[in-house]
Amino acid sequence: MLAGPNGQGKTNFLEACHLACTLRPLRAQKLSELVRLGEEAAFVRARFQLAGGERTVEIRLADGKRTALLDDKPVRDPQELFGGIAVVAFVPDDLLLVKGGPDGRRRLLDRAVQNRHPLHLTDARDYARALKNRNQLLKQGAPDALRAAFDEPLAKLGARVRLRREQVLQELRPRATLAFSQVARGEEPLSLKYLAAGRDSVGLGDSALEGGEAALADKLLQALDLRLPRDRERGYTSVGPHMDDLLLELGDKPARLFASQGQGRAIVLALRIGEIENLKAAQGRAPLLLLDDVSSELDPERNRFLMDYLSSLEGQVVLTTTDPALVLSKDRARADTRLLQVRAGEIAAS
Repeated sequence: MLAGPNGQGKTNFLEACHLACTLRPLRAQKLSELVRLGEEAAFVRARFQLAGGERTVEIRLADGKRTALLDDKPVRDPQELFGGIAVVAFVPDDLLLVKGGPDGRRRLLDRAVQNRHPLHLTDARDYARALKNRNQLLKQGAPDALRAAFDEPLAKLGARVRLRREQVLQELRPRATLAFSQVARGEEPLSLKYLAAGRDSVGLGDSALEGGEAALADKLLQALDLRLPRDRERGYTSVGPHMDDLLLELGDKPARLFASQGQGRAIVLALRIGEIENLKAAQGRAPLLLLDDVSSELDPERNRFLMDYLSSLEGQVVLTTTDPALVLSKDRARADTRLLQVRAGEIAAS
């Protein structure tokens, strides 16, 4: 546990942990944001103790680019890092997911999928690249033959991305709903549903999944053709996984519209616990868990639930707090808890 006032560097440590495990930022939008102002580069070095022995990861960030070494050998993608280390992060911004726009819920689901299937990151990146090219051609009014060259790969990648999301959501659903029933006793049950853009107008609802990846790709290709006049007019692609959403409901009411602040926080907490339990079931071990000052954002009852859960979790947890009293408790603290103080970017034993 890292304790200290705000602005001392606690979140930077979590960023470094996340970067070393995934080669991606935790909260920053761009790699360049991880470099301290006035400096030309940032450097992270981490040692991992794994079943096969100790491994070392070194990462350098400069000019908005990243170079990484695993045991002094270059790596490019997270799956090259000893198969990838699953990381589940819980940050204060997550508590806005319920009431916020669909992009946050898509990111939450995609991170869960990437932990479960590391290759998903490559497919999602290739999909985003094909989508960007198609949108540029729509805005430019490019000839149909040129624009159509991107439709088929976009549909194939889009089908793969959506099917993985659907699969992982099916795995998460019972675990998240159980966690919600435990943390929000007496509340209406939580339900999770995948909402595909064009589910009613162009046939991309649940029935589109029945024939598998190839059939869904065909459906997406047809949807792109049907929406082409609208897409030309607006200059962007209006169907595909980049437009989909995760519907969160309490009983039969959308949580985005009807959940209280406390209910919204309980939902996000349940989603994170559901992801952890799903990874434990699939991989036989808990993921690395990173929590950034979340306890100060939760009410006392839900914070107690979270601390009780962490105390029983057989895995490594790194959390930050401005108030150790919110985390340390004689009846809930783990025996292996270490309290470290952070001041002006320096970490020292308490």
